[in-house]
Amino acid sequence: MDHNLFSNGLIYLAAAAIAAPLGRRLGLGAVLGYLIAGALIGPAVLGLVAEDREEVMHFAEFGVVLMLFVVGLELDLSRLWRMKGPIFGLGGLQVVATALVIGAVAMLSGIDWRQGLALGLILALSSTAIVMQTLRERGISDTSAGSQSFAVLLFQDIAVIPILALLPLLAHLPGSAETDATHSAPSWIGSLPAWGQGLAILGAVGVVIIVGRFLLTPWLRWVAKLKVTEALTATTLALVVAVALLMNAVGLSPALGTFVAGVMLASSEFRHELEGDIEPFKALLLAVFFLAVGAGIDFGLIAAQPLAIGTMVVGLIVLKFAVLFILARVFGLSFDQRFLFAAALAQGGEFAFVLGAFAVGHGVIDSEMGARMIAAVALSMALAPLLLRATQQWILPRLGTPSIEGDNREPDVRNDGAKVMLAGFGRFGHPIARLLRSAGCMPTVLERDSDHVDFLRRIGMKCYYGDATRLQLLKAAGAEEAALLILAVDDEEQSMGIIETCHKHFPHLKVLARACSRQHAYQLHDAGVRFFIEQLGSSLDCAIAVLEELGHESDHAKDAARRFKAHEMDVIEKAAPHRHDDERYVGMIRQNLQDLDSLLENAPLPVHGQGEKT
Repeated sequence: MDHNLFSNGLIYLAAAAIAAPLGRRLGLGAVLGYLIAGALIGPAVLGLVAEDREEVMHFAEFGVVLMLFVVGLELDLSRLWRMKGPIFGLGGLQVVATALVIGAVAMLSGIDWRQGLALGLILALSSTAIVMQTLRERGISDTSAGSQSFAVLLFQDIAVIPILALLPLLAHLPGSAETDATHSAPSWIGSLPAWGQGLAILGAVGVVIIVGRFLLTPWLRWVAKLKVTEALTATTLALVVAVALLMNAVGLSPALGTFVAGVMLASSEFRHELEGDIEPFKALLLAVFFLAVGAGIDFGLIAAQPLAIGTMVVGLIVLKFAVLFILARVFGLSFDQRFLFAAALAQGGEFAFVLGAFAVGHGVIDSEMGARMIAAVALSMALAPLLLRATQQWILPRLGTPSIEGDNREPDVRNDGAKVMLAGFGRFGHPIARLLRSAGCMPTVLERDSDHVDFLRRIGMKCYYGDATRLQLLKAAGAEEAALLILAVDDEEQSMGIIETCHKHFPHLKVLARACSRQHAYQLHDAGVRFFIEQLGSSLDCAIAVLEELGHESDHAKDAARRFKAHEMDVIEKAAPHRHDDERYVGMIRQNLQDLDSLLENAPLPVHGQGEKT
């Protein structure tokens, strides 16, 4: 038994178990929590995982492979085809422009042009793992900035292969004989002529497409018929590992190959089962990956050269941010989406560890520069979640966004004299606004996603860009004259912050709020706010339809739903004061369940043809 393997496994798992909930509890997010925990257990602080960090990093990179497979499962070929412009246009320009800008700055700093260009190519790539996870945590993966970030990251994964081919051409220093073979293309591929290498790559991609499209689905159907759950999980993992090995054998990115495999299975009826099987492994391996990145930050080198490395970190973030922001404007993103897009991708990526070792080994950059670059990349990755958080919560709310009418700016929020204000125009808020508009009571709508605002204005809805958590914006929107505020935001903390602001500055304003959960409903109840539990109405509509399908009278089914809703609201009101007393709270909920059963049993629902209406 390898004692070292088990002890390191225990350390990483314990760190992951503590870092994620603690990071989220402190408002830092899981990714930053993992990075900080990795730095603590690494050789620079506690030294708990000093020996095998490199081996762990290679193992944990499989988490990135699994993540790209899951991302592929969430797409289909038609959507991918629609994204070809952002992928190859925006993505291609980003890599080329960033590489040239960083290379030019390096040359102006006295670095040889070949070494500068190599640094530019390596640093042009961003962290797929950190960006995708952080966008999802921040709730902006489906925004324009999120979708464009994904397109650029996908192109960057594709670009790794030509960058690997180009780097040896920039060699001007003595190479290392100890270059890790796993960081370069396999020797058998290198021995083929150019056309042979192209055929080998096309053949590998073709195998993935054929297996994913025509062979795997019949196999999964057969496995599903046998109802052997572990066989389905084993099939999924075997597929991902096989594709990763095949792509590595022909010199392609394993992550790119598994992404293609995921896209091929996106239209399969087993898509959700495959995603569910992969998710626990993906989450765990990504956590280990982030921990390994944190553990790999060379604090000794940073302490020895703080000015040089600090300048590299700041320069990398500023230069990438500027290039990304300009390109986002060229491609038509609105101001706040440009800012989010640039902030999301303004860091180095995990491929820098691979490409950096490859470049040093082939005499492209010297070992000292390579060490500084890796330290700067690791620090930029650690700062990435903080940069996006600061951009979303502190910077953008103070900058606002340009009006969609053009460059002639005016305050985006105006006081229309409406008696009703609506904060949030998502799945909860938009039916409210549409109904009120049809009834002649159009509210003043505030929405934080400027692209959504632009679209709503184009279809004729009156909507303003703005963050309802800001006191000045609420005043500008007419909170002092309005009678009602409807809170339809999906962030419970923000919701309670807005309520606190209104109680303090607009005590006359009656607030009606969306309750995102039962605990949120309790908080709203304590604040004296009338609340509406999210999806309760649609859930009861579905229950009514089920009862009708089973043959129950429609009127009685609706009456049962009405009584259930009234009972639910009564339970919340009675249980709210006791929710922190676990024993009493559980007892009350259990008793209320029995009361509900008795309530409906005393007025049973008649079935068609089995009794008179009562």
